[in-house]
Amino acid sequence: MEEGAFCINGLSRLLYFCSRMSNKPTLFTSLSPALLHLYDLSNSIVVIIDVFRATSTIASALHNGARCVIPVDSVPKAIEISKNIGGIAAGERDGMIAEGLQHGNSPLEYTRDFIENKTLVLTTTNGTRLLQMALDRNADTIISGSFPNLSAVCDFILSEKKNVVLGCAGWKDRFNLEDTLFAGAVIHRVAKHFTVHCDSSLMAETMYAKNKNKLVEFAPKLTHYHRLVERFGLIEDIKFCLTPDLANVLPLYNDGKLVAQ
Repeated sequence: MEEGAFCINGLSRLLYFCSRMSNKPTLFTSLSPALLHLYDLSNSIVVIIDVFRATSTIASALHNGARCVIPVDSVPKAIEISKNIGGIAAGERDGMIAEGLQHGNSPLEYTRDFIENKTLVLTTTNGTRLLQMALDRNADTIISGSFPNLSAVCDFILSEKKNVVLGCAGWKDRFNLEDTLFAGAVIHRVAKHFTVHCDSSLMAETMYAKNKNKLVEFAPKLTHYHRLVERFGLIEDIKFCLTPDLANVLPLYNDGKLVAQ
């Protein structure tokens, strides 16, 4: 056995015995989809996090009465499914409404008078792709989270008493700050109920604790802020996405759909 593999196996055994001794579930943070394969999802709640803007839009649509949100990984699939079920095909690529679609990925677009009792079929650059990756890795339970439904996410994972992996969608497999800040917000609220032996979780919680009272003011430092605000003027989207509990529902993935619990 190679030395690196021996170290990894030894660490896994140590974390396992630590969690058994503490009788608490474990919590890990995956900072990028490129790192998701390092975590055991088969007995875990996976929280899909794409603050700017997929998981904020999902929360907004469900909070405003959408029947469900069907996440898909391609524009043609979104168009086909929406035609078959009479749904609304929507999504973005690189921050813009995707070619062939009429509706995008702004949480403010999905007001109650527009989305109530309708099905949203959504495809995005990062968030819906990460959800598919979690499915492919046999995630036990999948929910989606962002600041607008922070409390609902925390309440759910506390009630379930299961292992948790906070999955940050990032940007095209790269690390981003806004998803990490949300992971930190979750950890800040729930950490004492979990075994957390994870440097990425420690970093996320430390960063959030330092900036929790000034998230909107902190936003101009974020790379994705400049994509959305300087190119498209979406400052109100940013404010919505960073404000806790504006759309406090729990999107739970079941049978191909995210539904409000």
